[in-house]
Amino acid sequence: MSRSIQALAYARPSALTTEGGAGLLGLETSGGLTPAGREAHPQFFAGFLSAPQAAARGLLAVADVAAARYYQRTLRASLDPVVTAGGDRLRFESFSGCCGVYARLDVLPEGLDGADTGHGTTNVDVNNPLREALSRLGGDEPLHLRVGPDELAVTTLDGPLVEKKVPLPDRWLRGFAEAQVITAAFDLRAELPAAEAVRFLRSLPRTATASGGGRAPLWVVPAGRTLRPTTHPVPGAVCLPGPERLAALQRVLRHATALRVYGPAGQGGATTAAAWEVAMPGMRLTLTLSPEPARGFSGEGAALEALATDEAAADADLVCVLLSWEPRVDIADLAARSGLTPPRVRAALTRLGTAGRVGYDAADAAYFHRELPYDAHRAETRNPRLTAARALLADGAVHLHTPTTAAGPGTATVRSGERHYQVREAPGGVLSCTCRWWADYRGRRGPCKHALAVRMARRDRTTTAPTTAAATTAAAGDLR
Repeated sequence: MSRSIQALAYARPSALTTEGGAGLLGLETSGGLTPAGREAHPQFFAGFLSAPQAAARGLLAVADVAAARYYQRTLRASLDPVVTAGGDRLRFESFSGCCGVYARLDVLPEGLDGADTGHGTTNVDVNNPLREALSRLGGDEPLHLRVGPDELAVTTLDGPLVEKKVPLPDRWLRGFAEAQVITAAFDLRAELPAAEAVRFLRSLPRTATASGGGRAPLWVVPAGRTLRPTTHPVPGAVCLPGPERLAALQRVLRHATALRVYGPAGQGGATTAAAWEVAMPGMRLTLTLSPEPARGFSGEGAALEALATDEAAADADLVCVLLSWEPRVDIADLAARSGLTPPRVRAALTRLGTAGRVGYDAADAAYFHRELPYDAHRAETRNPRLTAARALLADGAVHLHTPTTAAGPGTATVRSGERHYQVREAPGGVLSCTCRWWADYRGRRGPCKHALAVRMARRDRTTTAPTTAAATTAAAGDLR
């Protein structure tokens, strides 16, 4: 598995201290992007939290996920959470080491009381002493939050005093980005009031099976003001694979005002990803679970179609220039400013999501601008299926036959090694293949490399007409 080392440098450790009877939570930042460019230690916020205990426990929950592996627990993983300042709110994000759980704490405008919130994205240091101090925080005493160094520290820094070096696998990067793309297809499926939310979440198991998630998948169905578990994906059910992966939500239950569940439209009996959000005063904590505990987000392939088109790449470059750290990206406004149609803007945002340059908030049903402080473009350049599809295309292994018409589906043959696979395109653009990947997943985890290569070849054909006699002869042979 390909990986690199992520170096995080902080001016000093984050800490929770007391000054004048009020708590001071100082979160130190590493290098990140702001409207002014890259900064070593950006400052995003200095003010008070309206719900100190809820914010402290929500931050601990995000840190829990960052340090956790819910599958193959013997392997250790820990990467400091990411914080994005969007001008009116703070978003703390993390991703589990097993690539199956994405966590985000949104501290909304009503949860912040103080100076203006800045713009940008960086890592924040959440160390063990800070975790212990946050877990002991009690009472309703005021809590001052500082995200980034204070003015005195800015003027006296001689260099980083705290350094962390952690492995950053390509699979982790792809999963972090892929989760945003998958969430964009979610709708609100259920909402529970506080008392029912607490009762339901406390009834869930907190430990996995010995095999790391070998039990049958669980589903939940809205039933009045609560959720009823079932082992069958009946109409209206939401998938809950590996319910123990919601353990981090236990941190904030005493502050919960509601529980909301988001998911895609049902896919027969297939397990699906889903997002579970606990609403609290001035903030919300969301955990998004992959379709299976042993199946991380990195292999879902939801963004492969967007990555395979040159048009989406060019559109993404244009749209990215127009983004300005908005907490909610307005697609209609972007379309008007860019001159692109709304569908092309959405495709561009999908591509930017895969590069870690936008996230998606199911509660707002909108993208938000952020720039992951990692080399997130590796999620595209090192995607195995995308790389394999481009290799097939370069080797001349794709042979297009009949195009899709009202009379029947389009067909193509793809040579891969010593085998030949038949790819069919049904009306509506859905591609099927005779390979084992299609037989196993039926498109639920994105296109196989053969279908992806055919998609790329068809787009190349529509944009580049054959210009040589050899190309014309080959095309004629394909149509026989």
